[in-house]
Amino acid sequence: MFTIEHDFDATVITLVDEGAAPLEEDLTISAFEECVTLEQYDPHTDSVQKITLSDTQLRDLAAALDLPEGIYRIRVIPADSNKT
Repeated sequence: MFTIEHDFDATVITLVDEGAAPLEEDLTISAFEECVTLEQYDPHTDSVQKITLSDTQLRDLAAALDLPEGIYRIRVIPADSNKT
């Protein structure tokens, strides 16, 4: 299950683990203009762990989910380069 909320400065998605036990804590993903953050409560440390991804890292992560093992670099082709 997940929720989507549109705040003033970010879109916030919360993923709720409904799988088989043991369940993981909710994961909150906040998409800002300049980055994306992932936050999840860690009961072992009794604190919220936070990871920040740049737009480039997020793009690479999305691509990596559909690729086999290996080393990759994504080339961005400017939109203007296709014009003659």
